[in-house]
Amino acid sequence: MKSALLLQQLEARLEQLAATLSPRAEQQTSRARFDRQLFRCHGTRLGDYLQEARQTLSQLKQSALEKNPDRLTWLAEHMVLQMGALQREIATQPLRQREPQASRAIDTLDQKLAEHQGFEQRLIMMLSDHEKQLGQQETLRQQQQIQRELTALEARLLRCREAITLIEQAIQQRDG
Repeated sequence: MKSALLLQQLEARLEQLAATLSPRAEQQTSRARFDRQLFRCHGTRLGDYLQEARQTLSQLKQSALEKNPDRLTWLAEHMVLQMGALQREIATQPLRQREPQASRAIDTLDQKLAEHQGFEQRLIMMLSDHEKQLGQQETLRQQQQIQRELTALEARLLRCREAITLIEQAIQQRDG
């Protein structure tokens, strides 16, 4: 009973949100707007995110039928967070349209730096994993394959670090 009421309320809120969002659903934005933990999709249309919120609602309904309370709780909280993020995005749309282009350039450099730093961390983790795998390989052929992969990862890491340096220099020039 309690979960049925919760589902009805969430579905009603989602439909209200969809009605508010519909005029802007297909409108392209300059970049993805939401955290990757909140939405799996990384499109530039708000309609894509609304569709994912609808999928979360479907999963929520399925969990209610399966009587899985932990998953039901997690999905309900996740859905509320998704809808809140969409509502905030709709509310800030007028402000984004008045945002000066220079500010967007600043965001782009900072965003690129953060993105490349994320790449760097993932490459470091991949290198570490491959180094562990290298010691566990029994045949020479497997060791050689892992060694080639390590060499390629090291080259990627070097290029990534060079890009980070260039972005940091551009930020320093911008900030004067």
